[in-house]
Amino acid sequence: MTAKALDILEDSLKRKLGIMLMIQEENTKQSRILSDIGNVDSNAFDKTLDIKGEYIDELNAIDDGFQALFDRVKLEVADRKDLYLNQIDRMQKLIREITAAGELIETQERNNKSLAEKYFSYERAKMSTGKKNSIAAFNYYQTMSNSKDIPPQFMDQKN
Repeated sequence: MTAKALDILEDSLKRKLGIMLMIQEENTKQSRILSDIGNVDSNAFDKTLDIKGEYIDELNAIDDGFQALFDRVKLEVADRKDLYLNQIDRMQKLIREITAAGELIETQERNNKSLAEKYFSYERAKMSTGKKNSIAAFNYYQTMSNSKDIPPQFMDQKN
């Protein structure tokens, strides 16, 4: 029973690592999308966010299942550690790989956040410029509309 549970735990760690690698790929896509500030495809960016959200939900489900199963077998594994040494070593290696993948994801997320902030700043500046141009055009239109009622200036006004 315990050996099967450890196999399931090991498979869970492998699935988690695989999902984390897919998140890294999505982060790379986001970075490419955001790197050209003038030509950001917002639909593609939103799609990467949705995909990453699904992956994160899967990771949370895997973590919950892993923890529940681990809580059931941890006492027996601790008591008979020598019987499960190979499986424990493989799982420890996977956990180290997962930790490294998590650190890389955090770095990618920080970089993407910085790129996104630059993009949003650029877009705000564009909107501000557009608003200023719109206000200037409206003011010009108002000034020109009012200017046609100016009476002639050089007309003789004798009675």
